[in-house]
Amino acid sequence: MAYDYNKSQALIIGMTDTDEKVTAASGRISTQEGTALSIWDKSQDKEKNANLIGKVTASGHTSTVEHTYFQLAFQNVTAVVEQFIIEFRLASYTVKSRRYVNFSDAGFYVPEFNDDEIETSYKAHMSKMFALYDELCENGVLREDARFVLPYCLYSNFFCSVNGREFLNMLTAMICGRGAKYPEIKKLGLELYEQAMKKAPGIMSSFKMDKAVNDVPDLSFIDVKPQHTSTPVELLAYTPDAAKCVARNALISGKNLATEQIEAIISDEDTTKKIVEAVVKCKRPRPLECVNYTLRFNNVSLSCITHFARHRIQSIEIPELIKTDRMSYIIPPVLKDKPELLAKYENAFKETAAEYERLKNLGVPEELLVYYQLSGNTLDIVTTMNARQLMLFMRLRSCTRAQWEIQEYAVDALKKLRAIEPLIFNFYGPSCFVSACPEGRMTCGRAAEIKEKFSNLK
Repeated sequence: MAYDYNKSQALIIGMTDTDEKVTAASGRISTQEGTALSIWDKSQDKEKNANLIGKVTASGHTSTVEHTYFQLAFQNVTAVVEQFIIEFRLASYTVKSRRYVNFSDAGFYVPEFNDDEIETSYKAHMSKMFALYDELCENGVLREDARFVLPYCLYSNFFCSVNGREFLNMLTAMICGRGAKYPEIKKLGLELYEQAMKKAPGIMSSFKMDKAVNDVPDLSFIDVKPQHTSTPVELLAYTPDAAKCVARNALISGKNLATEQIEAIISDEDTTKKIVEAVVKCKRPRPLECVNYTLRFNNVSLSCITHFARHRIQSIEIPELIKTDRMSYIIPPVLKDKPELLAKYENAFKETAAEYERLKNLGVPEELLVYYQLSGNTLDIVTTMNARQLMLFMRLRSCTRAQWEIQEYAVDALKKLRAIEPLIFNFYGPSCFVSACPEGRMTCGRAAEIKEKFSNLK
């Protein structure tokens, strides 16, 4: 297939090499006699498979669709699309990194304003932001900090692999749900729909797009103006007596002890600590999954939010991008010693906010003005993770190799978690603290220093 490498589009570039056969076979296996392979042999007819899948999914048995995978390429789509798509957690993503790749010539999306004056001013403003990005990079500002002035209309490119069930959820949100009000997102959803109808007619037979889907709660009855807080991390809720919960689970699965026996054992704090340590150091620390923590991260840059969203095993809530306060933004520490660049940096946010307000007063809808925000603008997010996922989060995000902003959030969160449950979280930190550094030649070479720091972190 010949691709247009400049066109903005969403493409199904690959699919499970068995097409819909495994999905059809899985629809048959629960109700038919025979072995797995004999049923597989009966599932080779494309038309019969499509009909069967349609009947099975119509009755609500959509788990069979998970056996078919789609590989998607999102080419020259905006960061708005990127943020929307990567929130689907039952999928895998790899995004062109704005920490490492130069985005000077990435280009940007131009919405259909249907107004020549607005379109001209839009292009001029966005070009100015890219020019400032270039200037920052040329003056020694690292790309991971210069990226904060990149507007969210920038072109992003990424790959996504997703099972059929989550793919249908994605299409629903893009075409009929919360993404449908954004012309760019709906257009890309329709592109994927047309391709999928040809490649997987059985799976797509259950897809309905004839009516809107209500996938955002209506909170219009709450009329309160948002306030900002300077507290970076708030621990909103957590499982009480978490260490004992972990120890109980470990003793049930590992020793099959009665509850009375377990309670006697974990009444001793030192024993509980040893059990938790054994769990943490195990390659399969499943008992950690029984305890949960809800954390609020405040004033997170849009760029940093993508780092949070990449952790798949969590329940994360990210406000719609149209809710961004364009005068709330992050200032990278490197600019504090560069007053001239700092002034230009801050002015970029002021000018963008002013242009947003001007166009809003002219009646331009929020769905088009969403591109008038910079990557350094901030939102507050909330997430719930179990202790096992938090261990992975801390290993990656409290490491010196992590981007400095999320590193600060991770360390602050770890302090708060240690304060309420030291028997678990005293064992948490970057990989070199928990076990060994996995970075190879990219290591910071400060393992001893890092171990001392996290041993005394409070």
